[in-house]
Amino acid sequence: MNFSKLKESRLRKKFEKTLETLPEITSISDKDIKTIGILTIDEISSTIDLQKEVEAIFGIRHSKIYSFKKFDKNDEISYKHFSEKDFNWGGSIIQPNIKVFLEQPFDLLIGFFENNNLYLEKAVLESKASFKVGISGVNAKLYSLEIAVKSSQISSFLKELRRYLNILKKSKN
Repeated sequence: MNFSKLKESRLRKKFEKTLETLPEITSISDKDIKTIGILTIDEISSTIDLQKEVEAIFGIRHSKIYSFKKFDKNDEISYKHFSEKDFNWGGSIIQPNIKVFLEQPFDLLIGFFENNNLYLEKAVLESKASFKVGISGVNAKLYSLEIAVKSSQISSFLKELRRYLNILKKSKN
């Protein structure tokens, strides 16, 4: 019996049940973007300095990034990565570093991944960020704004995001 598949199936059911209870329409504050959190997959964060790109486009410093990485018992524990092992059978996050990240009230959370990933989607859902943005086609219920690009088009994504934030008066530049 494959316990990881069973655990994932249970988490997916609980996640979808939580999504159903979310309101269809949420209000968007006009608060300026000063703090940014980023959730992505390790394949992206290891090839592109996404954090540096975001800081350059938005003119901020000290954005925070967390990446999902498939569990490998040979990997060292990292404060920049989380895996499926950081979730218990009840769907709660048990790793303290990712919990602290998700509890921060970021002005903007960027979910930069283009394929469905239960653990990243759960992290976006759990985040206390006031405005969440992601790549379209993943899960529209998670985000306040979706942008239709591929994950390889980081510059296009960030320029479009900047443009929309200016329209929404969430960015002064």
